[in-house]
Amino acid sequence: MYSKNSSRRTSVTVAVAAIGLLAAGCSSQSSGTTSSAAATNNPTAVVASAAPASGAGCTATSQGYPKVSIKGAKVGFSQSEPETAAFRIAETQSMVDEAAKQGATLIKTDANSQIAKQVTDIEGMLNQGVQLLIVAPLNSDGLQPAFDAAKAKHVPVITVDRLVNSTACTDYLTFIGSDFVSQGKRAADSMIAATGGTGKVAILLGSSGNGVTTDRTSGFVDEIKTAAGLSIVAQQTANFARTDGQTVMASLLQAHPDITAVYAENDEMGIGAVTAIKAAGKKPGTDIKVVSVDGTHDAVQLLVNGEYNGVIESNPRFGPLAFKALADFEGDTAVPAKIVIKDGEYTPSNATANLANAF
Repeated sequence: MYSKNSSRRTSVTVAVAAIGLLAAGCSSQSSGTTSSAAATNNPTAVVASAAPASGAGCTATSQGYPKVSIKGAKVGFSQSEPETAAFRIAETQSMVDEAAKQGATLIKTDANSQIAKQVTDIEGMLNQGVQLLIVAPLNSDGLQPAFDAAKAKHVPVITVDRLVNSTACTDYLTFIGSDFVSQGKRAADSMIAATGGTGKVAILLGSSGNGVTTDRTSGFVDEIKTAAGLSIVAQQTANFARTDGQTVMASLLQAHPDITAVYAENDEMGIGAVTAIKAAGKKPGTDIKVVSVDGTHDAVQLLVNGEYNGVIESNPRFGPLAFKALADFEGDTAVPAKIVIKDGEYTPSNATANLANAF
């Protein structure tokens, strides 16, 4: 397990909803067995089913790893970015809450958006004697040295939120997160509905070298082609940051004053875009339609206020599922290569009723 070979809501109900979640083996490729989930703006990331796989699958015994009881275990959580954005705050809190619930000791670090620091953080936790690891990768590449270090110490690694270009059940145990291509497609459908299928669209891209950015872009671009009256006139990176979203949107509005819609690949950039739209003397949600991905309270509140047009949820509360996967691995219940959750969606018609579920 774990060689150099290649390539968000906490609740007791997760444990119930996830019964049988990991009753499947994981293949040697990160594109292997995928499980699905059911949630509609639900405050819990739940998994409904897992497709079976042949072979012994990914278990502690099959991989020659020691058996570790979650209760009393020392668990490391490597956060990728500063806990200033709502997504990261909710994600980390989910880990803290679930560790307390399971009776585990949680050691957490923050890579401050630096891949080299994330590798160093993980190696540091391993040196502190963590027995289990959960990692929110900063990028799709760059963590192989950390995975190798974990393998050398026989410490299983769960990855959450961002899929890495490494091999499941070899370099890391499993990935837990959303279907990012689907999120892009659903954002495009929301945009088509908001615009009536006509207009000029700008895309605020996430950070470069990130699989989430790639997938949310491709899903959106492919689906938006189904509306002949919509054209993409600009795409520019805003690094998943609110300040960058505001700056980039202001620049795009100067270069393309005829923009009528903006797709932001996360809420932070979308909220920043709203500020820039207002500064340009236009009405967000009316003059310029705004659709983004995440499900933060601030973005959904803008939707309630009529200054936003759609939010595709990306649930950050992975704690219960991550600890469940680790427990199953240690208990010799085979773990699938991917545990994919199905996120909800906030619309003008349901935003008010579901605002309390936003993070």
